Amino acid sequence: MGAHGWSSARLTFVFCGYLAFFSGHFVRQAEAGCRERESPNCCTGRNNECFEYTKRKTVCYCDTYCQKTRDCCEDYRDVCLISAIDCVVGSWGPWSSCTSPCGVGSTERSRQVSVPPRNGGTPCPDLKQRRGCFGNNSNCSTAKEVAKILPDSFKRNFKDPWRRPHMMMKKEKDSYCVHLRVKQASAACKLRLWSAQLVRERLVCAECQSDAMSKSDRCGGDGLQSTRTFWAAASVPGCHGSWIRESSSERCRCPHYSVLFV
Repeated sequence: MGAHGWSSARLTFVFCGYLAFFSGHFVRQAEAGCRERESPNCCTGRNNECFEYTKRKTVCYCDTYCQKTRDCCEDYRDVCLISAIDCVVGSWGPWSSCTSPCGVGSTERSRQVSVPPRNGGTPCPDLKQRRGCFGNNSNCSTAKEVAKILPDSFKRNFKDPWRRPHMMMKKEKDSYCVHLRVKQASAACKLRLWSAQLVRERLVCAECQSDAMSKSDRCGGDGLQSTRTFWAAASVPGCHGSWIRESSSERCRCPHYSVLFV
């Protein structure tokens, strides 16, 4: 090849090199960013899965938190902030009834989301509120009663030895049974065999017989449904505790080794 051929080849090579250089410098390459992400393009809060890769193959983020860490993708502001939709919530609903019908409890209220946040919009505020309350319904006086109990052997089929034959018999009322879950029992209850069975979480059948009934045809301290009330063993000094009424049955008799209201 002659000198002229070599000069032409060199000139072509240099020209192509300059062309490649200026093309790469002035022609902006397509960049990956928030716009290239699959839906959703943007995320609220801090979400390490909400990322893309830049043209340099480095990681950039499209979550709200990237504005603090300054590692947002270059198009974050254009894509996410312009199309951001803030959360909108409705009005508060009414307060619920007190969780405790008698004594200290809690009540709460809630509200619903009307418009969920999208594309990095302001997150939703609290949707629930809770506060303390003090229940005091019409049955609270019953909850304050302390049941006096004895073992079922104390007065089952009891015959009064002092009753004269001509004395009128007291009208017998139907017994009823109450099933209560023991929640607490003092250490003194272990001193007697019958009271030692009153242990935590044991289900006890307590029978209300006619002689123990008041004018309202019920025994004092027979409890309230799902409410903690208190009891005391009449024949064991210092034996006392609490229980919760689970159910009751009319016209029934508790099995042996149960307790009686007195």
